[in-house]
Amino acid sequence: MSSPSDTTRPTPGAGTEESDSWLRHWGPAIAVSLAMFVGVIDSTLMNVAIPAIVLDLDTTVAVVQGAIAFYSMVIAALILPGGKLASMFPIRRLLRVTLVVYGIGTLLAAVSWNVVVLYVGWSFIEGAAAAVLLPLTFTVLIVSYEGRDRAKALGILAGVNATGTAVGPILGGALTTFASWRWGFALEVLVVLVTLWFVRYLPDTRLSDEPERLDLGGTVLSVVAVVALVAGFILSSRYGWLLARRPFALGGVQLNPFGTSPTVWLVGFGLLTFAAFVQYERRVAERGGSPLVPLYLLRNAQLTAGVATNTIRSLVLAAFIFVIPVFLQSAVGYSAFEAGLAMLPFSAATLVASTLTTGWRQHVSPRTLVQAGTVLMGVGLLWLVVQTSLSLTILQLVLPMATFGLGLGLVMAQLIDMTLSAVDTVDSSAASGVLNATSMLGYALGTAVVGAYLLRGFYENVVDGVLSATGTPISQGERNDLVVALEDALETATAESQQAFLAQLTPTQQEVLRGVFDAAMLDAQRGTLLLLTLLVLVMLLSTTLLPQQHPVSTPPSPHPDSSVTPSLDTDGSTTQE
Repeated sequence: MSSPSDTTRPTPGAGTEESDSWLRHWGPAIAVSLAMFVGVIDSTLMNVAIPAIVLDLDTTVAVVQGAIAFYSMVIAALILPGGKLASMFPIRRLLRVTLVVYGIGTLLAAVSWNVVVLYVGWSFIEGAAAAVLLPLTFTVLIVSYEGRDRAKALGILAGVNATGTAVGPILGGALTTFASWRWGFALEVLVVLVTLWFVRYLPDTRLSDEPERLDLGGTVLSVVAVVALVAGFILSSRYGWLLARRPFALGGVQLNPFGTSPTVWLVGFGLLTFAAFVQYERRVAERGGSPLVPLYLLRNAQLTAGVATNTIRSLVLAAFIFVIPVFLQSAVGYSAFEAGLAMLPFSAATLVASTLTTGWRQHVSPRTLVQAGTVLMGVGLLWLVVQTSLSLTILQLVLPMATFGLGLGLVMAQLIDMTLSAVDTVDSSAASGVLNATSMLGYALGTAVVGAYLLRGFYENVVDGVLSATGTPISQGERNDLVVALEDALETATAESQQAFLAQLTPTQQEVLRGVFDAAMLDAQRGTLLLLTLLVLVMLLSTTLLPQQHPVSTPPSPHPDSSVTPSLDTDGSTTQE
């Protein structure tokens, strides 16, 4: 099938015409890559700057962690209707408006004077814009390129994702250490302005010939389902999954029926609403309407297997880029800039692997490449478990971080193209929406649940360490009450807050508790890395559901004037129409 943008590309010529032709051809890829870059930098800046934000806004790690989780929740809730917009409005105009809204949210985050403003600017405004931006990036590449060019463009997009991961921690660390974390958000505006210039090269077309209407009923049900699920995930860290760890009150009224946590009710309600969403979408399709998600996409085995694998990948990645900087700054004593440098081998390796291995599918099955990358991710995590100590140096981190990054890049280079190539171009927006929605659910889980696992493990280890040092025997219930009380009493998960707390004690007490704090964070980090290793094993199992495609040699896209154009089959190869 020919690309909608092909008719706008001039025939390559010499000199200026040839340069203009190249820019027109790859302009869409440059525009969406820059858009992806600013989105990735946004997240990695936040993770490295967490301790600085905690001090500047007089808040806690858990509250900033909540901002990250809410950002993911807003994206996940709005990404399905956001993906549908490409079928309703011209793609070029949609991306331009989305970038402007994104820039407004970034500016508000940069000047935020309290946590509420940070939540509004970053978590809600930027999150809403990102919900449109993320599926749109994939959609633009699917409709703009075919065959080898498409694989190359998607590989570049994965590489840009890794570049943002690489630049984000270093840039955020440098700005946080030598200036302010706020400058990171401010500099994003410059990237948005550059991106707006390249938007002119996007095809000014819709995915369908006739503008589709937004499925309002499906939108409401999907938003409610996702919000309930993600809210349940977020609250699980504080209130537990089944039985309430502490009272939950709303409007002054305690809501813990039968002693249960709000998590079990929210997740249950979210699942029921999702079931209602599926039934509603089926009825919309039967009436000849335009459902938010065509249900036949969910019967596509290659798409669903790719979505499942990518969701777990997103979960592991979100948790990884959250727990590593927190540990390095809180336990080892790194500055934000040093934490960014420590992340560089991981990010650089991801960049190299994602951009240079897209052509490997011509010689090795894509599923085999994804599985090999997953194994490398697991090896890197286990290596980090062995290396983790309070005297950990940046040099010691190079090999395990690079190993994990190589594995992640190898997975990303193949998985996205493999997944989205399973559907026709007309369904690319809906498929991209599903892929990104589930990815953001994984991101929210990684940040909220795995991040909370690290923090709770820390507080539990502090209580156990103090009880062991004092020789105080207590029951399991009393121990749990002490953990909850410590979590509620004060923030002690950052190096600065620990020092402020220790300064109030006698020298002898300081010596005991300093050792307890260090050992607590060390054990919590090792346990969290082992949990991530287990999740990578689950991811490896999910890759067995991917189709065993044979290595293919995809021909380049023909000239726009050619009467024969390639059409992508569901196995990722091309046929001639």
